[in-house]
Amino acid sequence: MRTLLLALLVTAPAAAQEAASSKVPPVSPPAPHVIDPASSVDGLPISALPAQRLPAKGCAAFLWTRTPSMALVAMATTDPASLRLPIDGKVTDLPISAQNGIGGLGYSQITEYRGAGTTATLQVVVKTDAGTPKSGSISDATLRIDRAGRASVVIPVAGAIGCA
Repeated sequence: MRTLLLALLVTAPAAAQEAASSKVPPVSPPAPHVIDPASSVDGLPISALPAQRLPAKGCAAFLWTRTPSMALVAMATTDPASLRLPIDGKVTDLPISAQNGIGGLGYSQITEYRGAGTTATLQVVVKTDAGTPKSGSISDATLRIDRAGRASVVIPVAGAIGCA
């Protein structure tokens, strides 16, 4: 009887291992989109813009995140009316597609920019000072980025406007 029990104990784990190895391994779910922290601003799917210059004509709004890094993430120009963004490690200029409301210095309260599967909506409150007519500030703004097949992101931003 002792030999039979010992034989069952020795052969049972081997049989279990053979059954386990013949099963198809479970399919793992697809890996989530991982944002490279080296190119990302505060974990957002956007990187920082390199230094930008004031255009030769019109105005430019330089927009920084209102997150811990305070990174320059966008530049909106009035001539031509476009928005420059660093998406997926590439600087992209999106032309204006719609606007609504008066913001000041050539900007609207809500402006939509669209191109290459990306729509960016900039909602701003522009403040100007009569003593400095070619400049302004943006203390309260949001930048919403919608991309085909990806989650939308809303970024709180603030900025400064300079005009040529």
